[in-house]
Amino acid sequence: MIKKLLQRVFSKKDKPAKHEVAKQNGHTKKRVDTSGKRISNQTHRIDRRLLSTAAIKTTEGLQKAGFEAYVVGGAVRDLLLKKRPKDFDVATDATPEQVNRVFRRSRIIGRRFRLVHVMFGDETIEVSTFRGSHLGDTDDNQVADSGRILRDNVFGNQEEDAVRRDFTANALYYDPATEDILDFHNGVADIQAGILKMIGDPVTRYREDPVRMLRAVRLSAKLGLKIDPNTESPIPKLAELLGDVPPSRLFDEMLKLFLSGHAIQSAVQLRKHGLHHGLLPLLDVVLEQPIGAKFVNLALKNTDARVLAEKPVSPGFLFATLLWHEVLVAWQRYQKQGNRPIPALHMAMTEVSDIQAEKLAIHKRYSTTMKEIWGLQPRFEMRVGKRPFGLLEHPRYRAAYDFLLLRCESGEVDMELGEWWTKFAEAQTEERLTLLNTVPPSNNPEPRSRRRRRRKPSA
Repeated sequence: MIKKLLQRVFSKKDKPAKHEVAKQNGHTKKRVDTSGKRISNQTHRIDRRLLSTAAIKTTEGLQKAGFEAYVVGGAVRDLLLKKRPKDFDVATDATPEQVNRVFRRSRIIGRRFRLVHVMFGDETIEVSTFRGSHLGDTDDNQVADSGRILRDNVFGNQEEDAVRRDFTANALYYDPATEDILDFHNGVADIQAGILKMIGDPVTRYREDPVRMLRAVRLSAKLGLKIDPNTESPIPKLAELLGDVPPSRLFDEMLKLFLSGHAIQSAVQLRKHGLHHGLLPLLDVVLEQPIGAKFVNLALKNTDARVLAEKPVSPGFLFATLLWHEVLVAWQRYQKQGNRPIPALHMAMTEVSDIQAEKLAIHKRYSTTMKEIWGLQPRFEMRVGKRPFGLLEHPRYRAAYDFLLLRCESGEVDMELGEWWTKFAEAQTEERLTLLNTVPPSNNPEPRSRRRRRRKPSA
């Protein structure tokens, strides 16, 4: 009874008729009929069983309350490619406040554009209101001199929303109730042809949001779609626009790129399109060095294998591998300046971390892990006394050990070191003592002994 009452209330009070004028965000918007191409299930063949129950409940809840609601964007694209989406987004003509009232477990988030997170158990569905044009002159529209959109809290209709999306493959709306797709920019045909195409003028769209260049590379590598020539050609010329993007957004996009399961291909595409400059110095410099390239490729191959096997991946470990050779270069420089090895390493770690913090805004919890992994590497060289036993007890030992094996496999350090630590970790106490006696003295660098303080004579 209560549910039916709520549905009647929302459908009558909150939902304006399509011919009415709705005031949203301080200005008026007239609803217009959409002109999307309707594609039936008999044509697109999406398997409805691949949708999450939460996504279906979200669209059903909004539609029962009198609103339009569709699964939208990357989820529809993946469904067409016969892939099970990891995330589902829903687009609707309901405002965030209206969505929030329909679902008890929901909350409004966001500043640049307000969204609603609807929670079903441990799954969260992101619901957005149809977006309108950002070219108005109100406080809800802010565009930088470069063309980058700074603020666009503007609502609109479905056709306007489709125009605002980046690629044709992402401007698709699927209605679980009818199983139809609304296609405004021939996205279904482009996906079937294996093409990734920008909606509108690519130069203008990249200026609006330079991150779209990174997204084009990531989606191309991940989905095997060929970037349309008109979409691809402006990228190298506009790559410098990424310097104007907030570091936090760059970090999030780079994390998606390297955790896509296709990190190696993504790295290749970044360099091909000139997008590596200034993002990760490693991709700009180290890939030109044989040892550095091998180390990075091994690290990315290991990451791809874990992602595709649905095993957990540590972003801290990943970025530790990507930035390691920058640390090596700085470490050697500080030692040449007369600093002892361990202090020189910590100076190098701080330098590289500070540079990346400005460009990528690597989260502190990840940068802490990076530094711990780097800082433990010299301790693997110290195979005397109680030091190896102490290292085994360190919380980051396993990550640092895996990092050491990558260094061995790439040829940076002798394979014997990694093999010795593998045996030592798996051995019993007596076997470990035997292994300690087999290490040549030359392979055991001793840290500088502490000077004893002279005691002052008693008065």
